[in-house]
Amino acid sequence: MNSGPVGGCSRSERALGAVLGSAVGDALGAPFEFGPEGAFSARFPVAGQGGEMCGGGGWDPGEATDDTQMAVLVAESLLECGGLQLPDMFRRFRQWAVADPKDIGLQTEAVLTSGAPWDLAAALHFQSSQRGAGNGALMRAAPSAVWEGTAVFHELVRVALEGGDPLDAVAETLRYVHPDHRERYGVVLAPDWHPDLATEFNGAVWPCLASAVWALRTTASYEDAVRAAIDLGGDTDTVAAVTGALAGAVYGGAAIPERWVEALRVPLPGFGDRVLRVAELGELARRLDHGAADSPAS
Repeated sequence: MNSGPVGGCSRSERALGAVLGSAVGDALGAPFEFGPEGAFSARFPVAGQGGEMCGGGGWDPGEATDDTQMAVLVAESLLECGGLQLPDMFRRFRQWAVADPKDIGLQTEAVLTSGAPWDLAAALHFQSSQRGAGNGALMRAAPSAVWEGTAVFHELVRVALEGGDPLDAVAETLRYVHPDHRERYGVVLAPDWHPDLATEFNGAVWPCLASAVWALRTTASYEDAVRAAIDLGGDTDTVAAVTGALAGAVYGGAAIPERWVEALRVPLPGFGDRVLRVAELGELARRLDHGAADSPAS
């Protein structure tokens, strides 16, 4: 069981853990996406044995997916604009989307390639599809959670970044959720909830977040939390990315196995031949953390 944040871990180490932990979880989970439950542990039954950054399903070993690619774009927009500038972020997303990335969510692609302006594209898509609860917003949330605390996941990561236990903050956080949504989140974030109780696929935002919180609650290390998330099956890259961000913020960057970090690579379609590795991701985390320290409280 989770025993709370690791003592003596600095905020900068937790910020690194959130950003790097999300990317590592993404790359680990990608080859197992839409596979059966328990596939990761069936292939790697002993924690620490190595080889887990195996690639597959169209992904090279250690290659991060659209989850991390979009998260990097969020981070760079926040840093270069000095805060949230939605037109700039949308422009970056669109530039990435039209460059034929290996993977892109159906809703994300529809919104970004519609030709509609940034402030209408999502609303127009929802009017025609009536679908808007995908977990894409969670998968790219780690950089902005380092920057400021908003929504449930952001708040839980913010608590961890400040050295608190995000599990202890769930009840208080739910007080600020819209009353129409509070019960739904309260059920899935409760201590007695299990992913087997989910009524929707974990590609939706609430079971994805709930699975990440469950993985953190029922394990005692970054590695075990991410393993548990991937073993749930389904949308494994995103669930592991969200879990990795939360567990990374709790345990810090040093808790992420070096063998996973060394293999990590994040290509950025649409932005030349850029491929980010641990040094570049670490610099992003440092700059985000520095920006958060210098900005007014949100």
